[in-house]
Amino acid sequence: MADRAPAATPAARVDGVDAARGLALIGMFIAHVSPAAASADLTSLIALADERPRLLFALTAGMGLGFITGATRPLVEGRGRLRSQIAIRAVILIILGLGIALTLHPLVFIILDVYGVAFLLLLPLLFLPRGVVLGAGIVALAVAPALAELAKRTAFVAELDASSLGFVADWFVSGAYPVLVWVAVMLIGLALVRYDLGSPRVVAVAALIGTYAAATLLPVAALMPGGNAAAAIDALGADAPVSATTTEAVRLSIEAVGNVGFGVLVVAAMLLLLQFAVPPVRRVARLLLSPITAMGAMPLSVYTVHLLVITAAVRTENGVRTDDSWELLIALIVGSMLFAWLWRRYIGRGPLEQLLRWASGRRRADVTSRT
Repeated sequence: MADRAPAATPAARVDGVDAARGLALIGMFIAHVSPAAASADLTSLIALADERPRLLFALTAGMGLGFITGATRPLVEGRGRLRSQIAIRAVILIILGLGIALTLHPLVFIILDVYGVAFLLLLPLLFLPRGVVLGAGIVALAVAPALAELAKRTAFVAELDASSLGFVADWFVSGAYPVLVWVAVMLIGLALVRYDLGSPRVVAVAALIGTYAAATLLPVAALMPGGNAAAAIDALGADAPVSATTTEAVRLSIEAVGNVGFGVLVVAAMLLLLQFAVPPVRRVARLLLSPITAMGAMPLSVYTVHLLVITAAVRTENGVRTDDSWELLIALIVGSMLFAWLWRRYIGRGPLEQLLRWASGRRRADVTSRT
């Protein structure tokens, strides 16, 4: 009989979720530093890494919140303390993200501060009934990308973007990672944990629904105006016809739901291989995926180090600053796998994860609980 994931243990890690998060990190690396490809097919393949990894990352972030809040048995005692710990983590992530942006100026969008803002917005929603959480996440995901797209084209957001508070507009609607979308995706991840990712039936149903959403909605989005060229609507600018802007907004919502469906399928596939497969297959999968799983177990450390590396690799070519390089991409993937695997094997929790845990009081709370 296949093992069940430790769904009811708040401190437990689930390798399938970590492996999916590790794949999301690799996808981000590809989006950040892969150079322009001569082949149209390769360019299309690389383009897939521009949106799906970030949504998969948000999905697994919601799952992480689900595990630390009690998984299938939400905590009853100590909710206020746990919310405080999560809030402290969120503030630290916001400071870290803004600090990196202001000091290092990497040539990529940074997710850390957006991640922190999303955590703060989720605090009142953490312990709602799982059906409410799932329904709210699905409804929000269906409308949030369209709302964000329409909002960022308003005069108010344009003025806010041009002011000293432009980062606030970036957080919520106009940035690469709108919080409105991230919160919706994280709610879905939280709900899936509440329904029990240790249940083969739950994972199978999630995989079927995710497959259906991806297989039906992504082709529809691709056929809509702007679907085959991400910059099509941007070329129209702020003076684009209302009908064109609305069509693009609807397309983005359809595409987002399809991409999240794909992310759910990835998580389900990793759980299938690492948790529910027959023992021989499970052992081989765990061995082969262990470097990626290790990356996903310390995402803050790996993501932050990768920002330092790509900042150091910035150079000027033909008068343009760039960090794109196949060599850098390979080095990031292989180096991150090796670093994470060795650190996890011989030391344990990631370095920045450990610091964040202590700073938020989470570690001290664990010790007190065991005592």
